[in-house]
Amino acid sequence: MTRQFKTADYEATLDQTISLREALPANHLARFVVDLVAELDLSRIYKRYGPRGGEAYAPEVLLALLFYGYATGVFSSRKIEKATFETLPFRFVAGGLHPDHDTLANFRKAFCTEIKDLFVQVLLLAQTAGYLKLGNISMDGTKVHANASKSKAVSYKRLLELETKLQAEVDQLVQLAEQADRQPGPAGMDVAAEIALRQDRLARLAEAKQVLQARAQERYAAEQAEYVAKQRAREEKAQQSGRKPAGRPPTPPSPEPQDKDQYNFTDPDSHIMKCSSSAGFEQAYNAQVAVDQDGLFVVACDLSAQPNDKAAVEPTLAALASELGTPPAAALDNGFFSSTNLTALERRNIEPYIATGREPHHQSWQERFAAEPEPPDADASPQVKMAYKLRTKIGQAIYRLRKCTVEPVIGIIKAVLGFRQFSLRGLAPASAEWCLVCLAFNLKRYHTLKVG
Repeated sequence: MTRQFKTADYEATLDQTISLREALPANHLARFVVDLVAELDLSRIYKRYGPRGGEAYAPEVLLALLFYGYATGVFSSRKIEKATFETLPFRFVAGGLHPDHDTLANFRKAFCTEIKDLFVQVLLLAQTAGYLKLGNISMDGTKVHANASKSKAVSYKRLLELETKLQAEVDQLVQLAEQADRQPGPAGMDVAAEIALRQDRLARLAEAKQVLQARAQERYAAEQAEYVAKQRAREEKAQQSGRKPAGRPPTPPSPEPQDKDQYNFTDPDSHIMKCSSSAGFEQAYNAQVAVDQDGLFVVACDLSAQPNDKAAVEPTLAALASELGTPPAAALDNGFFSSTNLTALERRNIEPYIATGREPHHQSWQERFAAEPEPPDADASPQVKMAYKLRTKIGQAIYRLRKCTVEPVIGIIKAVLGFRQFSLRGLAPASAEWCLVCLAFNLKRYHTLKVG
């Protein structure tokens, strides 16, 4: 007996009529996004529009397209525009309209501040609905590629070398121009254009040099404060013990730029950073998130150009909206440990649980089930006191949740949504885009909890 197969009639399929109501069930993410955007207060965005001009797309439509695009891993404005023609959910979210990619890109860049306000509004809606009950939080950071190539970067040492070389070439060309009446230069050479080209490069190098020197001063101020604190602690230890402390004394910082300090001409705000995913150095930003341990919502986010996480706690906490409440405790890995961060958390009445070193792998059963240690002396260092807190039962319970809360959220954003590079350039625009990414993640999380 001959096997029978189902075949497709593509000509008949082309004439088939499909209802979007039928194709998109009531609990579809596209419907959820449209309904949620309708609940947002967009008065600040509407105020930015002038009273005159052509008929503009409603902000609700553009926001819904951006929210749905980022929530489904479509970050390119060109791809979103294309999807409004080819993809049913995007056609629904766009309401049958087809905003071009320039309109979407300009809207995303123009309303950076307002997007950060909408991030808080979405969290408040989830809180009102009972899906977000702010409790303990976990904080972590990740490196995200900037919209720039590291081949367009120059180190401070190389910058000084290029500056000297270009200035010497300008001097040579000026002499050649002065001798042009007596002795013509090489055929086809426009000496004035060559001089202008090098002077333009020198101007750009001077701008880069100024930025690197300013960054060095900022770094010096932070390192000087840390140096003074270490020196004071060393002196106190010497007074208590009556002898010179072991080890080398801390090295005083330098206010001058280091030879390896980098400036990128495509996105000057971005920095060369070590990325754990590639085990190499990339042009990137340092993205931070604070995640609620119960609901797995991103409750605060921030972006910096500093490779080190220690300076990221204060701005991330500042981004946590007061309307959401105050988390009782926060869990952070050892990259965040510093007296400054301990003070920043305690000042906000948030109990800190910050690792003081790397956790050992494959602990023995004796170590895992050991009795709680004795409390340290009152005059013990903050590091010793924190190490004791993390060995208590409550400390272990709070800190262990960090690995199954904030780290999976970052993994979902980068691996599932696929967000690994910014589209916008500059710290402020990229910071707003990171906020948009976290907002989109919260939308998906809110939708999952609501329909699940």
